[in-house]
Amino acid sequence: MINVTKAYLPPLEEYIEYLKGIWERVHLTNHGPLVIELEQRLKDYLGVKHLFFVNNGTIALQIAIKALDLKGKVITTPFSYVATTSSLVWENCEPIFVDIEPDYLCLNPDLIEHAITSDTSAILATHVYGNLCDVEVIEEIARRNNLKVIYDAAHAFGVKYKNTSVLNFGDISTLSFHATKIFHTVEGGAIVTNSDELADKISYMRNFGHNGQEAFWGVGINGKNSEFHAAMGLCVLPQFANILRSRKDMYEYYINALQEVNLKLLTIRNNTDYNYAYFPVIFSSEEDLLQVRKTLNEANIFPRRYFYPSLNNLPYLTYQATPIAEELSKKVLCLPFHTEITMEEINQITSLIKKTILC
Repeated sequence: MINVTKAYLPPLEEYIEYLKGIWERVHLTNHGPLVIELEQRLKDYLGVKHLFFVNNGTIALQIAIKALDLKGKVITTPFSYVATTSSLVWENCEPIFVDIEPDYLCLNPDLIEHAITSDTSAILATHVYGNLCDVEVIEEIARRNNLKVIYDAAHAFGVKYKNTSVLNFGDISTLSFHATKIFHTVEGGAIVTNSDELADKISYMRNFGHNGQEAFWGVGINGKNSEFHAAMGLCVLPQFANILRSRKDMYEYYINALQEVNLKLLTIRNNTDYNYAYFPVIFSSEEDLLQVRKTLNEANIFPRRYFYPSLNNLPYLTYQATPIAEELSKKVLCLPFHTEITMEEINQITSLIKKTILC
């Protein structure tokens, strides 16, 4: 069986060494030494000022929204994982959907200002598949209109724009370290900011609001993560350069293998050091996509419609038209792609696609 993704696992003996230390200390959670070490190593590796390791990417978004005290309407993308939208709704904000760029698949900055009203408090944009948003234009729009900016960077670990981490843009960026991500801690996420004031708030918010054992700064939530998850991150991080190199090679192999097929591929924004997080393809029609998926499934190969449906169609929201996102969500399929995928597996996948579409 070939799944759409497969978690990278480091050598077992390396993880066991960390487990021995956990057993000796009996410090399992509550900001243990491995959590603190992982946070510092991630800050150094990513080149960011403040980073908080939390228990998942959704909590990271929810704390970010709370830390910025967002209210009213938030402009966001309809083409992302559901957590981008559901986090806003959960925090009593109203998502205002703006359509996406057809090539980059990110929030279209040319449409943002038309959607701004007196009730708009922020922009929440997603770096889709690790392909960054037009951050310079979005930042300028936000500055002119006194709006906060959150970037959902769940897919963008290690991505750079003009030689700086994409995480350095916006007021806050959030990461997911779920097992399916290019860097993972089994379950986990992170909140990144360059603001000392926001960092101070976030430090309390992710720990119930505790200010010492018997005092409270304010309302908080349990966003902490464990030593076991940090240990996995500490094992994976030293391998990241090799992971990136392997994924780049297989990404380029995929592109070459699909040259004969009438498929559109993701356009990577200029000046981007990409992380090859996913391999999405855009079919000419939904019918072609469904037929290819059926053919692959019959061969025990499981791609994913990622993202489908367009989030403006969620049943708990009032419909807002975003025609490009709605159309593309029907045509985008993420093909199996992970660190250990082989040329033989890619040949099998692309051969079946060719037979289905070209027959």
